[in-house]
Amino acid sequence: RFIARPCAINLGIQDSGPHRAQPNAILEKVFTSITKSPDGKRLEGLSKQLDWDVRKIQRWFRHRRNQDKPTTLTKFCESMWRFTFYLSIFFYGIRFLWTAPWFWDTRQCWYNYPFQPLTSRLYYYYILELAFYWSLMFSQFTDIKRKDFLIMFVHHLATIGLITFSYMNNMVRVGTLVLCLHDASDFLLEAAKLANYAKYQRLCDAFFMLFGVVFIVTRLGIYPFWILNTTLFESWELIGPYPSWWLFNGLLITLQILHIIWSYLIIRIAYKALVRGKVSKDDRSDVESSSEEEDVTSNSTKGVFSTSSNGSNRINGHVASGQWVEE
Repeated sequence: RFIARPCAINLGIQDSGPHRAQPNAILEKVFTSITKSPDGKRLEGLSKQLDWDVRKIQRWFRHRRNQDKPTTLTKFCESMWRFTFYLSIFFYGIRFLWTAPWFWDTRQCWYNYPFQPLTSRLYYYYILELAFYWSLMFSQFTDIKRKDFLIMFVHHLATIGLITFSYMNNMVRVGTLVLCLHDASDFLLEAAKLANYAKYQRLCDAFFMLFGVVFIVTRLGIYPFWILNTTLFESWELIGPYPSWWLFNGLLITLQILHIIWSYLIIRIAYKALVRGKVSKDDRSDVESSSEEEDVTSNSTKGVFSTSSNGSNRINGHVASGQWVEE
């Protein structure tokens, strides 16, 4: 409110949303009481009742659905808050772990387990991360429902379960490694969103490409060969199988499956950007295009995140706020 909003206004971001649907009592009643996405039969009936073309009615419903979506200014403020948190907690984690012996030798995570001291810095690191992911869990039900709602819900459940479970079982050393690793790429995605909302296209593309590289390296490289290696094999060797071993590693493997899904989406976006010079619709877009005709004007715009004329939230428009890779 006091920092992000003034920054957005100084960057020329207006507090204006998508094109609003023209007032129509009949269509509004259908939208609020019956369906937000009428089928073909209902469209035909409305067309005869209003003497409107079917495509005009479809366009009205698209505009009506989109007008309740947050404005670019709102999304900028949300992304700036998340960027601030991710960046701050990442550097806090790096600074804390840099002097921790288990950061350089993962076998240290299991020496003298479970009799390992819980320092105040480690405690606050855990509490801050847990509080943040709980906030993401709750806000997911009040934010716009996106296509990856279920995947993000599973991700938040697995993350909260891991943080809580590792804290209760004093597996905080390996837990800090997991947390820091996940924070390494998240702030880069939020930075790409901020640049996109401010219409700094080249900066946005650079941040996104950097995010993609860091995400894939950390989630498909470091995570399985560093984190999963110590939780699956080194822990088994040093302290043997323990009752919670299966649950703990099951949650970590669940995260790895989600990493693979998101990495595939990122690679596909990058591939389309390289081959076509632009990218088609974001698979988790929360705002629809207004019409095929309106989208023609954006076809000549290049870049990974080129803003369409109707301000829609797309990979070639705005990155969907709340991050389709927000861990």
